[in-house]
Amino acid sequence: MSPRDFDQLVEEALATIPARFRRRLQNVVFVVEAEPPRPGLLGLYFGRPLTKRSVSDSFAMPDQITIYQGPHERMATSPEHLRQLVRETVWHEVGHYFGMSEAQIRAWERQRRRMR
Repeated sequence: MSPRDFDQLVEEALATIPARFRRRLQNVVFVVEAEPPRPGLLGLYFGRPLTKRSVSDSFAMPDQITIYQGPHERMATSPEHLRQLVRETVWHEVGHYFGMSEAQIRAWERQRRRMR
């Protein structure tokens, strides 16, 4: 898949996040890279979670959510599966932005799967 097409999948995944949460995604940039810095990563959040911020904080560089194209494409069994994997990764990393721990995100993901 071309990088441009994969970028579109990430944009579509971001659009599935409810507006009440998307509106709170401030000072964060989404980046797509071909490969992760270490095996096993589909995405990575780098920054200061929203729950750790204060109104008295001075200027800060944007947080970054990186989605890795290569691992997604290797894991996917179909175009729809690829779309689903990207969506799950975007939601996962946004969870970290909102201050959720890995355990909390995993529990949230299990709950979302049961609701489908």
